[in-house]
Amino acid sequence: MEILKGIYDMTAFGAIGKDPWSLLMIALAILLLYLGIGKKFEPLLLVPIAFGVLLANFPGGNMGVIPSDETNGIMNLTIIQIAKEYGIMNMLYYLLIKTGLLPPLIFMGVGALTDFGPMLRNLRLAYFGAAAQIGIFTVLMAATAIGFTLKESAALGIIGGADGPTAIYTAIVLAPHLLGPIAIAAYSYMALVPVIIPLIANLTMSEKEFKINMKEQDKLYPPTQVIKNLKLLKIVFPIVLCVIVSLLVPSAVPLVGMLLFGNLVKEIGTDTHRLFSAASETILNTATIFLGLTVGATMTSATFLQSQTLMIIVGGFLAFCLSVAGGIYAVKLYNIFAKKKINPLIGATGLSAVPMSSRVANEMALKYDPTNHILQYAMSSNISGVIGSAVAAGVLISFLK
Repeated sequence: MEILKGIYDMTAFGAIGKDPWSLLMIALAILLLYLGIGKKFEPLLLVPIAFGVLLANFPGGNMGVIPSDETNGIMNLTIIQIAKEYGIMNMLYYLLIKTGLLPPLIFMGVGALTDFGPMLRNLRLAYFGAAAQIGIFTVLMAATAIGFTLKESAALGIIGGADGPTAIYTAIVLAPHLLGPIAIAAYSYMALVPVIIPLIANLTMSEKEFKINMKEQDKLYPPTQVIKNLKLLKIVFPIVLCVIVSLLVPSAVPLVGMLLFGNLVKEIGTDTHRLFSAASETILNTATIFLGLTVGATMTSATFLQSQTLMIIVGGFLAFCLSVAGGIYAVKLYNIFAKKKINPLIGATGLSAVPMSSRVANEMALKYDPTNHILQYAMSSNISGVIGSAVAAGVLISFLK
């Protein structure tokens, strides 16, 4: 009987009985794994996050992240002490996440995979990437009104930028205790872009607006300026933009600066090919794995199953929808005064979900007119949305940190 009791004590069954809510978190982890694997909803990050949730909620594994407070004083311990006393996942969290290291590394990889060419060829369309950030600030004010602190509201509102790393980075700096639900909401809604954009577009656009053909507009009103050396411009652009952002919004530099550096090593070409390869493959993939696992490990039953979590999920959805609608109405307003019309679907892509937003907008335009390929135009707004959300995060961090 002593041997049987020892075997039972070795298992997690007794601990699960004391904390039955962990079963709900395990079920949530399995659901997220199904969405990532079966439905292919952002699998590159949703699968690591879901597996991190799974690891964290099996009692006895010592894989759940423990928030720092005055009682445990984790922040005052060395990395080796954290690993020894609280486990390897806490070590990774306080080394890689609390320091804010991984989101900028992911941005560097995103920059290496991004082509600024469509935006540079259609700079006037890039302004709608800024208009689409309206959801961030609207939800910030609404969240503050219902009881969230300003820092929590800013971390919640940034979900409306549709940029997972930016949302995580903002939460790390302003509201680390909300990191888990914010990360899940951000990446879940990014995965639902093919559902959310058509939903908002159908509610806010007319059939005539869906049929605005961008190529026909270009024929009627040809561009007055032609880029003579696009390759040189694509090399100079990230350098100049980095200087501008560094001067105006220094707190956005960790994200925007790394994004632009990754893009620069891509555009230089063969001379920096090894740097491009490392940024876009080795570093990006490694950072993605550790970011997903450690963020998922923050989602234990004690920290996740709270009323705030539901409000974050609802608020994130509202921010996302308002950002899409804001971009659409910005184009509608522009069209009132301009001869050269713009398809409002391009405003809907002012989110940071690149290139999914642009593909979804292009597919919708083609349904109404099989010749209306707007992908390259939509990418202009879409890419500027990446920069816009990172700058918005930098502004919020500057005022609230």
